Amino acid sequence: MSSEERIDQIRDAALALFAERGYLATTMADIGSAVGIRGPSIYKHVPSKQHLLAEIMTATMRDLQTGFDQATASTDDAVDRFRRAVDAHVRFHARRRLEAFVGTREIRNLEPEPHDQVVAQRTRYENGFRELIEEGAAAGVFHTRSPKLASYAVLDMGMGISVWYREDGDLAEDALAYAYDDHALRLVGYRQLAGH
Repeated sequence: MSSEERIDQIRDAALALFAERGYLATTMADIGSAVGIRGPSIYKHVPSKQHLLAEIMTATMRDLQTGFDQATASTDDAVDRFRRAVDAHVRFHARRRLEAFVGTREIRNLEPEPHDQVVAQRTRYENGFRELIEEGAAAGVFHTRSPKLASYAVLDMGMGISVWYREDGDLAEDALAYAYDDHALRLVGYRQLAGH
């Protein structure tokens, strides 16, 4: 196993343990044990538990932002851009539940520098949704008193998926994405224009 593969293995184990037990209740020894590394040997691969949490959370936000950027890049239509952003948001939270769950629950345990970085990433991501809603309002297809509150509601709705969704449940991912797209459009007061 290469050094990079070992680090990925450690990060995956940390993610699973943070999701199951919480950051504070997980020790480096627990993480090492999960990957078959004893005691202080884990520090040959990663500097600290805090480093693992920060990497997990910043990577999660980076991947969310990349998904948003890719989803909205191929059209200028405000409604289509919003739909695609919601779809990407929903699918991310359905597919990467552990990252989403840890990202929501454990931000309070980040040290100041990574905390500020994650908050800045979150702000950029939320602003992207807010700008899409404002674009739709300017085009006369979205009608909401507060694009800011509407963006928070759409994001929170998607983030909740990480708590309850299961791939082997009675709702397929495509059906989930379609339903959430419809809910999100209602939240922003979508009114279809003639010819739209």
